[in-house]
Amino acid sequence: MCEANAYLLKGDGEELVLENVDRVIPQEDGILMEDIFGKRKILRARIKEMALVDHKIILEEI
Repeated sequence: MCEANAYLLKGDGEELVLENVDRVIPQEDGILMEDIFGKRKILRARIKEMALVDHKIILEEI
């Protein structure tokens, strides 16, 4: 499996916002993510880091 989990930076840690992310689609005012089951989430955020070997997408709010 090559999906990743998406985390939002919060204060001094990370908050899990979506597991098994399959698609990351830039939008005009944020990011649309879709998991392997078709669940979608839109966040007003930008990608801070993608560590694909670790299956992590780190986002920061905008």
